[in-house]
Amino acid sequence: MKALVYRRSVPRYLLARLVSRVAPARFFAGLVPLSMDDMPFECPAGWITLKPLMCGVCGSDLALLRGAESFLLEPYSSFPFIIGHEVVAEVADAPAGSEWKQGDRVAVEPLLPCDVRGVERCSFCASGRYNLCENFTAGKLPPGIVTGLTRGAGGGAAELMACHPKQLVRLPAGMADERAVLVDSLASALQPVLDNFPDGKGAVVVYGCGIIGQHVVRLFRHLGCSCTVIAVARHKFQQDLAQAGGADQVLLSPDRPALAAAVGGRFLPTTLRGGNIEGGADMFFDCAGTTQSVQNGLLALRGRGRFVMVATAAEVGPLDLSSVWFRELTITGSASYSRARVNGEPVHTYSKAMEILGGNYKAENLLSHTFRLHDYADAFNTAFDKTSCRSMKVAFDMRTAGRKEP
Repeated sequence: MKALVYRRSVPRYLLARLVSRVAPARFFAGLVPLSMDDMPFECPAGWITLKPLMCGVCGSDLALLRGAESFLLEPYSSFPFIIGHEVVAEVADAPAGSEWKQGDRVAVEPLLPCDVRGVERCSFCASGRYNLCENFTAGKLPPGIVTGLTRGAGGGAAELMACHPKQLVRLPAGMADERAVLVDSLASALQPVLDNFPDGKGAVVVYGCGIIGQHVVRLFRHLGCSCTVIAVARHKFQQDLAQAGGADQVLLSPDRPALAAAVGGRFLPTTLRGGNIEGGADMFFDCAGTTQSVQNGLLALRGRGRFVMVATAAEVGPLDLSSVWFRELTITGSASYSRARVNGEPVHTYSKAMEILGGNYKAENLLSHTFRLHDYADAFNTAFDKTSCRSMKVAFDMRTAGRKEP
């Protein structure tokens, strides 16, 4: 079968890392160890064979291609692997007695925790927080956190893929594939929103208006958050989308005095490092993961505020951390999705995200571009170059030979 394969090459990874710092809006196909290859396919016993219909390009895919992934996460992948974990597919074959049948449309929850690996549940998996599984390097599968980062479970950028039955979530009848392909990014935003849902009427900052930030803004409104939602965007088209999604105010690359004014704080000039902010927001959701976003987040929070790292950042800095102790801030992260609570009731986050998509959720214009799989260089260039292409969510469309532009 044809598949988009990433192979281990430390020199090429480091070269891509270097070049991307000079030209971050370009994809250098000749440097990255990624290619379209013919790969064998074998479905493990008891697993489901799927035919991918659409596969979204994730920010973590782009970080990999830029050489910007954390070096410390190397043990949690195995090479070569077929990329792609934001998958909408149809069942091609299923074991006898399975609840699945040929033609069923599904989304793939890509995590590979204990149950998928066939090992005894760790304490996190036993409690339902399998996103924190301690066995991502153990069991029947080679190391890998998600489908698409392990040689043992191929990703969605391929003609076929195999998945464990526990990974499948059924699509609601009538839901378009183009809408369903947003479910993984929505679930990635839903988990931190539910885990850190504001309980008052203060101010919340959503810093970064890519696809995850857009979902965070929309989820606050969809779930009835009464806080003032202030978003920070880098591009005008992101600003427009965040306003359409329900943000009370959207700042476009604000300086620190403008950020202070928006969060109701007082700007305090300093001789070096750009000034401080007194007072400010109650919560800060960092959906950008840059040195600037982290620093501004620490400064924009009032005493005992909460900083939520949603972006999958690796290296940032240098940072001034004095606000952490001076204002007794709480800093927390968010890893993928698992279980959460809505109005006190336990929910499966991925299924809840699918339910939300099936309702009146404002998903218009979030899927901005689709490409054929063999046009992957164009797809990644589009995803990288947000300024020229106005790209939000880019996806591969394996249903036809056609190509759609926004």
